[in-house]
Amino acid sequence: MNRFSHLWALTLALSLSACYAQRVGEVDTAFQLIGPDHKVIVDAYDDPRVKGVTCYVSRAKTGGIKGGLGLAEDKAEASIACRQVGPISFTAPLPQQEEVFSERMSIVFKKLRIVRIVDQPRNTLVYLTYSDRLIDGSPQNSVTAVAVDRAVAIPVRGR
Repeated sequence: MNRFSHLWALTLALSLSACYAQRVGEVDTAFQLIGPDHKVIVDAYDDPRVKGVTCYVSRAKTGGIKGGLGLAEDKAEASIACRQVGPISFTAPLPQQEEVFSERMSIVFKKLRIVRIVDQPRNTLVYLTYSDRLIDGSPQNSVTAVAVDRAVAIPVRGR
């Protein structure tokens, strides 16, 4: 492959990794004279391994000049609510705990993460959101759960 092909493959991979989030809405929280306003955004993430489950994440998005250029560091606060939006089915057995989504919140140092944890005794999927940094993470987090009908066993991979 030549350099152009490698660049094209990298661009395609990066664009596909961003396909999981869909913007549901946003509200302005503070007017900025130059650049976009500060906002709270709400994105929907469909769990790639659990059909019928969508997670809604709200978080702050910094505006202004830095925010408009993608250089601002967004706050580490986020809220999550996951819901059953259709019949639940599984594409493959799930690990006991797995990072389902992650998204950069600053140019280099911070990521928003969503982790799925299987609570087998209750036949429930637990989703946790938090942010981390290269040096230190944030203890601020949010958790939600989706109870799965007892008639549908959650397949879990061996530990």
